[in-house]
Amino acid sequence: MQATDVIIIGGGIVGLTLALSLEHSGLKVAVIEGQMPDPELPDIPENRVSAINLASETLLRSLDAWPSQTERVGPYQQMEVWEADSSARIEFSAELMQASHLGHIIENRLLQLSLLAQARTRPHIQLLLGRRANTVSASEQGAFVLLDNGLPMTARLLVGADGARSWLREQLQPAMVQWDYDHSALVATVAVEEAHQHTARQIFRGDDILAFLPLADTHQCSIVWSCAPELAAQRVALSDAEFNQQLAHGFDMRLGRCQVLGPRMAIPLTARFSQQFCGPRWALIGDAAHTVHPLAGQGVNLGIADASALADTLSQLQTTGADIGELAQLRAFERERKAEAATLLAAMEGLKRLFGHAHPLVKGLRGLGLNFTDRCTPLKRKLAAQAAGKIHP
Repeated sequence: MQATDVIIIGGGIVGLTLALSLEHSGLKVAVIEGQMPDPELPDIPENRVSAINLASETLLRSLDAWPSQTERVGPYQQMEVWEADSSARIEFSAELMQASHLGHIIENRLLQLSLLAQARTRPHIQLLLGRRANTVSASEQGAFVLLDNGLPMTARLLVGADGARSWLREQLQPAMVQWDYDHSALVATVAVEEAHQHTARQIFRGDDILAFLPLADTHQCSIVWSCAPELAAQRVALSDAEFNQQLAHGFDMRLGRCQVLGPRMAIPLTARFSQQFCGPRWALIGDAAHTVHPLAGQGVNLGIADASALADTLSQLQTTGADIGELAQLRAFERERKAEAATLLAAMEGLKRLFGHAHPLVKGLRGLGLNFTDRCTPLKRKLAAQAAGKIHP
């Protein structure tokens, strides 16, 4: 029987961020991750990327986990949002906050590999890669995990950071609120004719939401095209030439002609919100606790903030000699993170419904609201701060 303080199920971006953040807490941490990430990255950037805001960047740099491959890390300095067939638009830049950038677009696997490289050097972290939990239990007396290789483990706290289809959440069975967005996100990497100028762009066209996220190469973008599932499937099945044409016109030719690089894939979008982020001897963070529509690009940042908040809580409890797995001790963490996740979830649902409404009156009011905000510097500054993760350099 192996005993440790914290067992984290899920060695992705969020789980590894938590593990590294506990370095100075005095806690021993075990990370269980069933899938070993391939260390060899392809020449063309992968189509699974995240928009890492300034708040997340600050934390990752403090952990020495910021990717060293600068040629694959794309900063964005501006954001531009507009509605098709309308004059409604808004744009804001890092200059509003007197910052050099709002965030970076980074391949998920690159960031995971960077975190993993640091985790390998930390004596407080035990990495159990290629291993899965077969059995788990959590009660006031303690947490227990049986691995697929027969190794039994006990811990003072069990943390689920194993994604939207969390195995641990399924075992613990917390009450869930869940609904289908009736959208799929088509993701791909594309080359663009016009330089993207380090600007993240998004166009709303009825129920279609198309984002071009600037990569390190000024003529490459990662796209996220959110649309009805059947339409996403049709677009995945198109020839490259047909898709390139539809994509360029769907983006109002803003960056000229487009050329898809590599595969396209469609990901069904579902909203999930656990009514419990913690219980006796367990906690959920990241997509295991909540998933939101990608139109604001804040999903990973929300998970990194969860990891940071939980690490702060556990470090304080350990310092004072309190029980890190006692439910009463975890309540403050739960209140803080549930409030932020619920706010973002509601905001994304509201935006999706607002821009999906085709009534001329609603469209006119949308235009007035966007254009007013675009002319109001204090409001734009607040939006820029929100996009950057409320960091004020």
